[in-house]
Order: sequence, then C-alpha cells, then structure tokens
Amino acid sequence: MSTAEEKRWFAAVASLESCVLCNVWGVQVAHSNRDRGMGQKSKPWMTAALCPSCHGEIDNGRDMKQEDRRAQMDRAIVLTHAALAANGRIKIS
Repeated sequence: MSTAEEKRWFAAVASLESCVLCNVWGVQVAHSNRDRGMGQKSKPWMTAALCPSCHGEIDNGRDMKQEDRRAQMDRAIVLTHAALAANGRIKIS
C-alpha cells in the first residue's frame, strides 16, 4: 500500500511526459530491480520515467548484460530526478 507521499512521488514521475532515456512521449513509472525480493517494489525515489520500450529493455532485455541494465536504470533514475528538479516538481535543499 502506498502512502500519500509515495503517491505524490509517483504522480510527479508520471508527469514527465517523455522518456528520460530516449525522449519518446508516454512514460511508465519504472521501479529499480535492485535490492528487492520477489513481489516487492523498490523505494519510490528509485523509479524512473521510461517509455514502455526502454522499460522492457531494462527489465527483460536480452541484448544487455545485467550490469549494463542496472547501469542504464541508475542513469534513468538520475535523469528523472534532474528532470523533476528542473521542472520544479522536487526541491533540492
């Protein structure tokens, strides 16, 4: 169950209309697959605004090694945080 704060975070990520990796319009809130068990989701701030194609490639891509998929997701999370800050959706203090 998501808290109100978590729901606000997910809404902010979803408000980014373009994928942070490829700039395609239409995003999904993609959770990091790192440090979690089956049926568990990562912390809300470990999410990225990704198009379905990039999301699928990172989660299930056969063309990338696991370490490369994790690096790409880490990059996407950083880019998502940067986009949220640039759009005034989060405040860095």
